[in-house]
Amino acid sequence: MLDLRFSDALSTNPEAAVAEQRTVAALLEGLDGPPDLLLFFCTHHYARALEGLGERLAAATGAGHVAGCTGVGVAGGSQEVEGKPGLSLWGARLGGATVHVEHIVARAGQGRVIDFDGAPRIEAPHRAGVVLLADPYSFPAHVYLPELAGVPIVGGLASGGQGPRQNLLWKDDACLDHGALAITIEGGVALETLVSQGCRPIGEPLVVTGCRGPAIETLRGKRADEALFEMLGELPERDRSLFERGAHIGLAIDATRSRFEAEDLLVRNLRGIDPEPGAVVVGDDSLRPGMTVQFMVRDAASASDELHRLLGARAASWETAPQAAGALLFTCGGRGAGLFGAPHHDASAIRQHLGPDLPLAGFFCAGEIGPVGGRPFLHGFTASVGLLRART
Repeated sequence: MLDLRFSDALSTNPEAAVAEQRTVAALLEGLDGPPDLLLFFCTHHYARALEGLGERLAAATGAGHVAGCTGVGVAGGSQEVEGKPGLSLWGARLGGATVHVEHIVARAGQGRVIDFDGAPRIEAPHRAGVVLLADPYSFPAHVYLPELAGVPIVGGLASGGQGPRQNLLWKDDACLDHGALAITIEGGVALETLVSQGCRPIGEPLVVTGCRGPAIETLRGKRADEALFEMLGELPERDRSLFERGAHIGLAIDATRSRFEAEDLLVRNLRGIDPEPGAVVVGDDSLRPGMTVQFMVRDAASASDELHRLLGARAASWETAPQAAGALLFTCGGRGAGLFGAPHHDASAIRQHLGPDLPLAGFFCAGEIGPVGGRPFLHGFTASVGLLRART
């Protein structure tokens, strides 16, 4: 058994120096030595102190590898910090597992091709896991993610900045304002993933019989808008109201299934209806004839129920509590207290099911990364969770 140790530390002190000192001391106390990997997430409240933050944390902790990014809010332990300063640290001693941190830059290739300079080369995908932190303005994560198909991956888009070059990434002692960081862990440490998209299906699954780009033209041979209105007419008033406030559609990843749970469907926004030819326009251009779709709604109760259900199932699958485990939370900036009416929902749910002292850190993202149906996607309004423990 690998000698794994994980630790977390969170500070909301508005003074950067105080926040750093307190979190470093608490983190190292939980690890009993320098971490092989230090991840950290911080809000923009620390302003000028941010530029050298990675370098200072690397020196103070003696970490082998350091990576982090800015967020509009952060999470640590069972707490979520919104609307105020926050610095969250997460450290791991990985018992000999190999860690690489790569800075990836997207460059225009020939035609519409995008080249990803610095992308990691993973020799044994079944023995690896990736945490991806990316800048939403300079890195097309949705284009890059298919290159990591088959590798467990979680992560998120840095947030809090209002435009290009305003979000920050840290790799060891370097402070970066573009690209992405791929943190690859290979060897005896497994990265388990859990993605809660916060929606529930309504109506019946429908087969796409005609589509063009992001537009569904026919469902079961019927005009898509007619099929939609027919489905809405059969719903309870509450579900119709939820759909009108925020319409979503789920795309089935596994074409062999006919009934679906929420986690079987890739949730995308329904952008509108084109009256001619009666098409339903979806926020995704991967539609194809024969694909099954199902309309969906999102509210606080559905989002909470789904996360608790997935966490409960994961806890039940762990026959015994792992000797050491760590959690990373990448949650949407549209969740938190604004959705649930109270703070700390996602972080506290993880600890409720997987252990009251489980070391946890993360941040509120501008887009969340995690797999659905075994394939990695970029999501919105999602809680994407990475769980690290010894490979069994």
